[in-house]
Amino acid sequence: MPLSVGTKAPDFSLKSKQASGLVDVKLSNNFGKKNTLLLFFPLAFTSVCTQEMCDITSGLNAYSGLNADVIGVSVDSPFAQEAWAQKEKIGITLASDLNKETAKAYGTLLPDLIGLGAVSARAAFVIDKNGVIRYSEQTPTPKELPNFHVIKETLSKLK
Repeated sequence: MPLSVGTKAPDFSLKSKQASGLVDVKLSNNFGKKNTLLLFFPLAFTSVCTQEMCDITSGLNAYSGLNADVIGVSVDSPFAQEAWAQKEKIGITLASDLNKETAKAYGTLLPDLIGLGAVSARAAFVIDKNGVIRYSEQTPTPKELPNFHVIKETLSKLK
């Protein structure tokens, strides 16, 4: 079960491969400054995950306009995420949860996906500037996308 609305979001420090090298992505860097849309997805280089991240990238200005930082999290290595982002022109921050601790903390870790082992479910969390979860959704199956209309509505109500 994913963490519920009103819960304090667990902080994390995950690696992301950027042009400058490996960098730490921390949720708490946004506290007091920006809201965060945290998107868990199962695996890079898969069709639904590619669609989701490309759609988010093409609409990134809408999230920036809502004072929201978007972070995508998967159990892939930061190097695989970087190769995928370059191939598909994904423009959001991708963070590696290789040890699966962040997915566990958010209640989104699936024990096994089609025989591939533990990966994150597809899930979305809107976290306000104070670090409180204001929207929580885990899709019924990894093939379904979160309700981005409601996510944007939630973000529009946050200051």
